[in-house]
Amino acid sequence: MPPLPELRLPPAVAPVPVAGAPRLTQARCELLREIRIVDEYGEHRSIHIPAERPLTVFVDKRELVTLMTLGQCPELLVLGYLLNQRLIASVQEVESVTVDWDVGAAAVRTRHGVADIEARTAHRVVTTGCGQGTVFGDVMSQLHSVQLPDAQSARIRQGTLNRMLETMRQQDSIHRKAGSVHGCALFRLQPQTSEMLVFVEDVGRHNAIDTIAGWMGLHGVGGADKAFYTTGRLTSEMVMKSAQLGVPIIVSRNGVTAMGHELASRLGMALFGRAANRHFLCYAGAERFDSEPEPERAAVRVVSG
Repeated sequence: MPPLPELRLPPAVAPVPVAGAPRLTQARCELLREIRIVDEYGEHRSIHIPAERPLTVFVDKRELVTLMTLGQCPELLVLGYLLNQRLIASVQEVESVTVDWDVGAAAVRTRHGVADIEARTAHRVVTTGCGQGTVFGDVMSQLHSVQLPDAQSARIRQGTLNRMLETMRQQDSIHRKAGSVHGCALFRLQPQTSEMLVFVEDVGRHNAIDTIAGWMGLHGVGGADKAFYTTGRLTSEMVMKSAQLGVPIIVSRNGVTAMGHELASRLGMALFGRAANRHFLCYAGAERFDSEPEPERAAVRVVSG
């Protein structure tokens, strides 16, 4: 098997593919493009912007969908998309994913085909996604199969959540250089701390979580002891995709929609929004959260004279 596509991973993380993993290309493309702009003072200067591009996915020579993507790791994006749309149950069903940026296409070859692919992709629901925002209509009906750990087994301490937010605040990112992208990260939760396993950015938060889903599937990484972080808003689809990954705790720098809140409550997920610095709101799943209020400060005596 050729080396895996490169993602930004912490030095301690050395993922190993599952047995029977598909062959993947290592398609590369420029993530940023330099342009000339005029600022509010009339000054001409150069800046960088994200290089959004289309990627048309073919499954066994059948055109499936066109994803608008930054292209950071397209092979994992395609794998995660297929997993999250429930078109495949595991990455072992895929023989290879070949991405060619010259033609803007990803060719997926499965080992035994995708049963009833025409019927399963016929009903689409338009969502609030950026870049890629359609889900196949029968995915929502399959949520009864989602299995999440109970609240005693999977929970998060306030100090751990604060450290997650600090890790993301310090993360070097395309967003800092150029804006206009969303970032998603997967953290492994430990009793007193957290470890960031993978971080990916894309023009849409859906693409970013799909890429993480592809990474998890390729390496056999489960979600029970994980927390998912995103810069994007938590809509029903983002909550649903997190649940499908088995991740019970979601943190967003942004807000939460009513459907996202309802779905998380139904599934027993912890949902944190408006999370930045040391501030956040727990919208759902407070039973998974161990708050650690700061101790009261001693009163200051003012001595005159």
